Amino acid sequence: MSDAADTADLTGYSFEKAVAELESIVARLERGDVALDESIAIYERGERLKKHCETLLNAAENRIEKIRLDRQGNAAGTEPLDRS
Repeated sequence: MSDAADTADLTGYSFEKAVAELESIVARLERGDVALDESIAIYERGERLKKHCETLLNAAENRIEKIRLDRQGNAAGTEPLDRS
């Protein structure tokens, strides 16, 4: 499968599905019973899954807002979540 096709097939993956597949890849690599060529291929797939998860997490963080309170403690609007 080409990189472009492999990346395209991740587009519909939810964060949970990508993490589950990534965990499966890690388990297979840790067992050490995978041929070298296949190890390289699934490692590369794992890298793409990791990047996909990071993209999804960044998008989620960008959507999260925190509630801003006035001096009396009442909700006064929202503002972007601090990333620090």
